Amino acid sequence: MTSQQTSQQAFLGIAALLFTTSAAITIAWCSSMSAMGGMPMPGDWTMSMAWMPMCGQTWPEVTLTFLGMWAVMMVAMMLPSLVPMLWRYRQAVGSTGEMRLGQLTAVAGLGYFFVWTALGIAAFPLGALLAAAEMQQPALARAVPIMEGIVVLVAGVLQFTAWKAHHLACCRAAPGHGRRLQANLSAAWRHGLRLGLHCSYCCAGLTAILLVIGIMDLRAMALVTAAITAERVVPGGERVAWTIGAVAIVAGVFLIVRAVVPG
Repeated sequence: MTSQQTSQQAFLGIAALLFTTSAAITIAWCSSMSAMGGMPMPGDWTMSMAWMPMCGQTWPEVTLTFLGMWAVMMVAMMLPSLVPMLWRYRQAVGSTGEMRLGQLTAVAGLGYFFVWTALGIAAFPLGALLAAAEMQQPALARAVPIMEGIVVLVAGVLQFTAWKAHHLACCRAAPGHGRRLQANLSAAWRHGLRLGLHCSYCCAGLTAILLVIGIMDLRAMALVTAAITAERVVPGGERVAWTIGAVAIVAGVFLIVRAVVPG
């Protein structure tokens, strides 16, 4: 019992350190971006400069900057909900020695965040192309506030679907269904990838909200992080997801009405 408590304390301590570090870097980066300001656009909204080169940056440089920011931000946002999943994984692997167990946990976590990094690699060129199109087409830029409301509305509806419920259940389920998992690095990597895929599918709507509302908005990050964590760890996760969906639907309707109705 003492050994297990020591293991749990060490695991939670490392997780807390990672979260604190990634959150501090994210806050500092977002604050520096906010200080630079955004680009005012037709339709009375401001474009984040995260999608565009600044200060003589080349496209490869801005891409690497975005991906670095994205990876650190994902650690800060997803770690609170990942920690219980990784702890269940450690229990399912069984007794393999503390050092070996730490290695397996680290590899599973790397597999998980590899999926989220890949999502960032896919999101950046799409966001950059859309930003360029909005700068060149005023009519498209004016439609952005309405499109944001539609995305938030659709994301809210997605929270009520069986697809969402399936992937949420996979995120909350104990790995191995009571069986011991293989205690090797390859199996740990695959487990992390599976967790990352289920989580990215489950968070598709909430991630879309973050991307359209403001990827550099700390308030939006905090709200999305709280929503993701709540539906993973609070009892009755599906009901929590429905509550989040209802809030998102109301917010989406509000954003659409605000964009359509002048003043």
